[in-house]
Amino acid sequence: MEEQQRIVSILDKFDALVNDLSRGLPAEIQARRQQYEHYRDRLLSFREAA
Repeated sequence: MEEQQRIVSILDKFDALVNDLSRGLPAEIQARRQQYEHYRDRLLSFREAA
């Protein structure tokens, strides 16, 4: 029984890690894309010299 509990604990940790990556990674990629677009637009928009 103790060994089964140890295995369940390991599998629970693995499941949490996989699910966190599947949710967290796409959100991080989207955030980096938005950040890239923001700075790209800022760098490519030149103001007229007065």
